Amino acid sequence: MSAQLRFVDLRTQYLELQQTIKANIDGVLEHGQFVMGPEVFELEERLAAYVGVEHCVSVSSGTDALIIALMALGIKAGDEVITSPFSFFATAEAIAILGAIPVFVDVDPETYNLEPNLIEAAITPRCRAIMPVSLFGQCAEMDSINTIAERFNIPVVEDAAQSMGATYNQRKSGALSMVGCTSFFPSKPLGCYGDGGACFTDDDSLATAMRESRAHGEDRRYHHKSIGLNGRLDTIQAAVLLAKLEIFEGEVVAREHLGARYSELLSDVEGITAPYIAPENRSVYAQYTIQVANRAHVAERLNAAGVPTAIHYPVTIPEQPAFDYLGISRGTFPVSESLADQVLSLPMHPYLEASSQQMMVAALTEIITTS
Repeated sequence: MSAQLRFVDLRTQYLELQQTIKANIDGVLEHGQFVMGPEVFELEERLAAYVGVEHCVSVSSGTDALIIALMALGIKAGDEVITSPFSFFATAEAIAILGAIPVFVDVDPETYNLEPNLIEAAITPRCRAIMPVSLFGQCAEMDSINTIAERFNIPVVEDAAQSMGATYNQRKSGALSMVGCTSFFPSKPLGCYGDGGACFTDDDSLATAMRESRAHGEDRRYHHKSIGLNGRLDTIQAAVLLAKLEIFEGEVVAREHLGARYSELLSDVEGITAPYIAPENRSVYAQYTIQVANRAHVAERLNAAGVPTAIHYPVTIPEQPAFDYLGISRGTFPVSESLADQVLSLPMHPYLEASSQQMMVAALTEIITTS
């Protein structure tokens, strides 16, 4: 196995785009508008068109995107927001930062996304939003979730931090609910060279509120109509994203093919559960995540063979010490807890070679069959 195998290969992508990225950054250095420069507005216009919404509001991180979306919806202390227990911590953290209460609903055992059939029972008079996560690059079952939300007059915020470029029933992630929020963290399908994120919506008033919230609640210079935060996307990061957007759809196609090839290679390997992609979905495979028993042993042997791995995620959010105050006991979310014990992510990026995939699957197969 090649010692150069990378879990995420940003270096090869940079070499592909080196001249454009450097030229874009030089343009920012020359005009000197490092905060809210013209590249920010160009990026917002192009991302809105790509996703298929009226408004894109760029922000400083995926976490801030969630916070700003919830602020715009008027979420406050004591409100409840339904979300997934199997996600990165920031999903529930954004809710708690506003003093609201994350209400967790277990996930579907096949897609790992919020189980719609469990949502209605979790809705109380204090519920003010539903925040499904489009995990690992596959959209949640948004039509069912939206139908429930409409019946109770509750807005839906898609946590699309990992699913930029994915589609659900031929509609882009980010355009599937009242607000969609994504992340431009470097390892995401569309990533910058630092932190960044964006909110998407068709609602004019929400877009205005989110633009104000990202700039200290300011609706005009030195006039602050609400409490906001410093959540603007840096112009240099926008310049990097503009360069990467030029080749993004090709990378989405490559990710889809690579994910399908992984699954085909693993189809006959007993003891491995490959990702299930629902027929209405096109996944961008932000991670290629399998389930395997005796994960620690498998990961150790893969790493020894030169195959980098990661665990997304080893502990459910309700089991994190920061949420001890909720008093949720283990066993409450059996599907999420089982996934946390068994998931293992393999290298995934648009520049992964077929030969590398074959070698990794061969190594994995040997480990599974000889353990």
